[in-house]
Amino acid sequence: MAAPAPASRPVQDRARTAARVPPEILRQVKLIELRTRGLVNSLFTGEYRSVFKGQGMEFSEVREYQVGDEVRSIDWNVTARMRKPYVKRYIEERELTVMLAVDLSGSERFGTRKRFKSELASELAAVLAMSAIRNNDRVGILLFTDRIEHVVPPRKGRRHALRLVRDLLIFEPTGRGTDVAGATEYLNKMLGHKSIIFLVSDFQGGELERPLKLLAQRHDVVAVSVEDPSERLLPDVGLARFVDPETGDTIDVDTSDPAVRAAYLKHTDEDAERRQHLMRRLAIDEVNISTAGGIVEPLYRFFRNRETRTRRK
Repeated sequence: MAAPAPASRPVQDRARTAARVPPEILRQVKLIELRTRGLVNSLFTGEYRSVFKGQGMEFSEVREYQVGDEVRSIDWNVTARMRKPYVKRYIEERELTVMLAVDLSGSERFGTRKRFKSELASELAAVLAMSAIRNNDRVGILLFTDRIEHVVPPRKGRRHALRLVRDLLIFEPTGRGTDVAGATEYLNKMLGHKSIIFLVSDFQGGELERPLKLLAQRHDVVAVSVEDPSERLLPDVGLARFVDPETGDTIDVDTSDPAVRAAYLKHTDEDAERRQHLMRRLAIDEVNISTAGGIVEPLYRFFRNRETRTRRK
C-alpha cells in the first residue's frame, strides 16, 4: 500500500470541513478536557515525564559545587581557574513527538458495558494528548480503518490538543475493515525521526508481526489493546446470529451448546496469548483496556512498570 504524503490536500481539506462542529460536540470536548485535566495533573504528568525521556542533554551553566553533586560533573578547567570546585549543569532536551494512531474500524464501534470501544480509545487518546502538551511535547493523530482516514501532524499547544480530541469525537470513517500494515507504513514515511507511537486498536484480523517489527525498529511503540468482555466470553443466549462489523458476514451459532462456548473461549484466549508473546518478542509494551473498566489503572500500571524497568537498566 502506497502511503500518501503526510500533508496531502485531501487530509487538510477534510480537517477544514470538520471545523464546523455541532455545539454538543464542543460541550463533549470541554467535558473531556475537564475530566482529563484532573487525571493529567494528579496522576500522569510526573509518570509521563519520567518514562518518556528527552532526546539528550543540553549544557545550561557552570555553578559552584554543592554537597551532593556528582564528582564526574565537575568542570576541571573552571575549577583550576577559580581555585574552588565548579560543576556543569545540563537540562533535558524534551522536544518529543507523540503520535496517536487510533483504529476506527467497524469492530471498534462495539460495546456491551459502559461504552463503545471507540469511545474508550478516544478518552485514552485525550489523556495522552494532554499529558504530552503539558510536557511541551508535540502530539498528532492518525485515524485509520482499512485505509488512512484522517491525519493531523504533531504540534504543540492546548488548542491543538483540543482539536485532536474534537476530531476523535466527530470523525466518521469511510472504511470498516482494519489495515494495521497500511497505518504503520504511513507512520514510517511521515515521521522523519524517532517518535513515541501509541497504536490503539483491538488488533482483530490482519498480519501484525512484520508491520509492527518495522515500526518498532525506528520508533518507541506502545500497543494499546481495546476489548469488550463479551468478545472473550460467548454468552448463553440460545441460537443467535452474529454479524461481522467489518465485513458484514453473518453466522448462526447455538450459544447454548457448552462445547461451542468452550471452543470460542479457547480460541480467544489463544489469540490474546499469541499477541502478548508477539509484543514481548518485539519489545513492544502492551496496555490492555476494557469497556468494563476505565483507563486510569491500566495507564498508571504501564507508567509504573516502565519506570521500574528503566531504572534497572
